[in-house]
Amino acid sequence: MFSITVRDHLMIAHSFRGEVFGPAQRLHGATFLVDATFRRAELDDDNIVVDIGLATRELGEVVGGLNYRNLDDEPAFAGVNTSTEYLAKVIADRLAERIAAGALGEGARGLAGLTVTLHESHVAWASHERAL
Repeated sequence: MFSITVRDHLMIAHSFRGEVFGPAQRLHGATFLVDATFRRAELDDDNIVVDIGLATRELGEVVGGLNYRNLDDEPAFAGVNTSTEYLAKVIADRLAERIAAGALGEGARGLAGLTVTLHESHVAWASHERAL
């Protein structure tokens, strides 16, 4: 399996519901490094996994739609605990929609999988992996 990873960053505000979250039930900020890893079994005709420039652009577009937002105020997240794990899935799903729409080029149609990892710090991160 071949892979490439592109990176961006994300800054949000949010709060959680539920005792398990302790003080994070109050509004707080979070900053994440966001890695998107694209996978395929064989390289395409150009010997690449996917165009890195297009992958970087599309990750930036998806992250840009969330950046500097209070997720508690976003209708798409009403009633949802926007945990790191959940946000990794949201970003992966939004990237998958763009891949299906052709935003990463025809060569991206051969991608087998995508993993999005949100790094909360140098010691903690969460990922969502999905097939394409």
